[in-house]
Amino acid sequence: MILLAAFEAVIDASGVAARIEAMLPAGVRARQLRVRTLLAGMCLAQADHRPAHLTRVHQSLTALSDDDKRRLGVIADWKRGPHTLTYRQTERTFNLVVKALSKDEPGGLPSGLLQRVCDDLLEASIPAEFKDASTSLAVDWTDLESFSRPPPRGTSDCADPEASWGHRKNNLLRSEDELFYGYYLSAGVIMPEENGPAIPELARRATVSSCRRDPVRAFAPVLTAMPGQGIPLGDILGDSGYAHRDAGAWAIPLRAAGAQLVQDLHPHDRGPKGTHEGAIISNGCLYCPQSPRSLLDLGPLSRTATKDQAADHDRRAAELARYKLGRLTADDADGYHRVACPAVMGKIRCPLRPSSMKLDRDRPEILQPPEHPQACCTQQTITVPADVLAKTSQKHDYPSAAWRRSYTRRTGAERSFATVKDPAASDIARGWCRLMGLTPLMLFTTMLLAVRNQRILTSWDARQQENQRRAAAGLPPKTRRRRRKTLTALTAAPP
Repeated sequence: MILLAAFEAVIDASGVAARIEAMLPAGVRARQLRVRTLLAGMCLAQADHRPAHLTRVHQSLTALSDDDKRRLGVIADWKRGPHTLTYRQTERTFNLVVKALSKDEPGGLPSGLLQRVCDDLLEASIPAEFKDASTSLAVDWTDLESFSRPPPRGTSDCADPEASWGHRKNNLLRSEDELFYGYYLSAGVIMPEENGPAIPELARRATVSSCRRDPVRAFAPVLTAMPGQGIPLGDILGDSGYAHRDAGAWAIPLRAAGAQLVQDLHPHDRGPKGTHEGAIISNGCLYCPQSPRSLLDLGPLSRTATKDQAADHDRRAAELARYKLGRLTADDADGYHRVACPAVMGKIRCPLRPSSMKLDRDRPEILQPPEHPQACCTQQTITVPADVLAKTSQKHDYPSAAWRRSYTRRTGAERSFATVKDPAASDIARGWCRLMGLTPLMLFTTMLLAVRNQRILTSWDARQQENQRRAAAGLPPKTRRRRRKTLTALTAAPP
């Protein structure tokens, strides 16, 4: 079990306890339970695989040693002698904290103060040696059910009016979504840089929003605020649920904050989607008007692809890259940049560019140039406005081998959600937290993620020590074998 000292260090490093304490009203009699002790009790309850109930927080605090209880104020000297913290005192302090961090008019999104408190707690749970180890974040959202029953049809009265109906994927063979009543939990998990060393996958940012709110629009401001907090943004790894949003909701704010997007494109956004100055817009890039349609329609590699199929897919992706217009400048202040014809860049041979016909014949050749060439074929360069590729442009050409290797890091977000949903650990299913409203649920979820970070660090340190022991003994590092078998592989296997 993680020691109490580790949780106290996280709380003290965040500085949130003193800030919240200063916001609480002063009563006639001093409160026995301080905010710092309350947060420590919430961490202890989650570290012991207990549900997020205030009774469990009270039990965690009263189960400490006598020295810790006196130090934390769980046992206080009153006029009639020592007094042990009661559940009603725990409930009182927690309700004061929730009231101080909540909005006056709940709207399904956390208040700015609550979001900053949760950001500081998660940031403090990351050790100093890993804060600058990577700027890449894998982002995703998952379901977080409310304990409240949904309101009857045609009404809006229930115990948790901020919650709403949402959709989640199921683990069944059918592809239909399931309905649930509650919130969306969004998280950003630190992932290794491309070709960088392995690092522990720690949750760095998280937020909770009502299902009536778009989780992408709710999480984007949390990420774009990080540079202002001294944390630069690098690669943001997201699935098609993020990429399919309009550019103003996700791509443009993230790029403006300095991030580079590595994301899977939604099937509706793949392939040719119009032209700009004659160049074909496809998969976030501009291509020559005579690019083969079979290459433009190239999709991502299947998970069940063989080595030969992967090699053929990468060969076709590399050939498609020869038809891409070459970028000459970076984005200016307004998001504009300039590109040039691939024949001018020396990647293909085209009769409309006589100098390119002197290139080696190992390059693709345009045999039938357009009868009425447009600007991309006649001008030396063309200007690309900010709105042309704003939604689908990303760090690597989609779906090249470089994109695939970089995108595989996104699964770290799913692994993080798997750990907090594991029935053997936290299991944040319905009933895990019986408190109503976004603020108490987000507070407990943040403490759970902070505890999860400590578990990941403990496992990481144990693996590093084991690797050092094996290295000293002349043994190779212990590796993990991939044990996943697909249905296709099982049906193809001989009896």
